[in-house]
Amino acid sequence: MEKISLDNDRRAVIVDGEELTLTFKEYELLQYLMLNKEIVLARSKIMDAVWGYDFEVESRTLDMHIRSLRQKLGVAGENIKTIRNVGYKLGE
Repeated sequence: MEKISLDNDRRAVIVDGEELTLTFKEYELLQYLMLNKEIVLARSKIMDAVWGYDFEVESRTLDMHIRSLRQKLGVAGENIKTIRNVGYKLGE
């Protein structure tokens, strides 16, 4: 797994020594996934934790943010796994 580090004081993301620029919600999403590493998280649970509302409201919001986050993380983004019909997890 590529090394991903969060600097919460500066809200910075470092991947293999390189600092990345993420949006506020991308950072919040990555932070939540990292706090729950290797745990399969239901889409509704992620939406509630990061956006503060139930997933049913905006079905594509989470998918769009996951896609963007994967792209920005590069190879490290491959560690965000889609768990079909459930949600996502960070880890192998």
